[in-house]
Amino acid sequence: MQDLVPIPFLRAKPCAFIALSLMLIASNAFGAESVCFGGTAKGRLENGVALPQSGPNFTAYSRFASTLDRTYVHSKVADVVGEAYAALAKAQKDLVFVYGESGHEKGGPFPPHRTHQNGLSVDFMVPVRNKAGRSVALPTHPLNRYGYDLEFDRRGRMKDYRIDFEAMALHLEALDRSAKKRGIGIERVIFDPAYLPLLFATSRGVYLQSEMTFMRRQAWVRHDEHYHVDFALPCKPLR
Repeated sequence: MQDLVPIPFLRAKPCAFIALSLMLIASNAFGAESVCFGGTAKGRLENGVALPQSGPNFTAYSRFASTLDRTYVHSKVADVVGEAYAALAKAQKDLVFVYGESGHEKGGPFPPHRTHQNGLSVDFMVPVRNKAGRSVALPTHPLNRYGYDLEFDRRGRMKDYRIDFEAMALHLEALDRSAKKRGIGIERVIFDPAYLPLLFATSRGVYLQSEMTFMRRQAWVRHDEHYHVDFALPCKPLR
């Protein structure tokens, strides 16, 4: 299928791109590789890695909350997340992204989430554009539970903001390509089913439908302000 040809920014690797990728994942390069146990709904993690609080085109949902042991992942997942943001920074300089919660340094129960227990789950807040059409960070603060209490309408709009489905599609493709290159994958993506037609109508929609798995039923809580990604790699049995 012709739409599955790798997009240029994921194929080229100039020195600047490599340097940016290394900068984003430098904190992982010299530590022990993480080990995951069990599954996303019942598991734990050893040698968890904290995602960077910010980079050239991304930031955590809360600098304060990210210091409270809530943004840790498996080291391989950290590498994938960093490389995907680096690819997008090179190709789409105007896009701004925000990531949400992922898990504890040692995994385990992660209220109020039902999963996020073994370092393989990451929430990404939806990329948005403002009234002027500019890509901006989703407003996250304590009064809206750091973005998790925001509500978008059926068209993906909320006051002066609208979900940038094109940017989200590019991000998901970047994550998937980076994961596959590293020998892992993406098990599933959870996003509000009502928005999937809008996501699949983007320029990367054919790739997403062909290469990635999306949960088609409604999750226990609506996923309109963020999309949940479960990465796939072998984990040891949970004892």
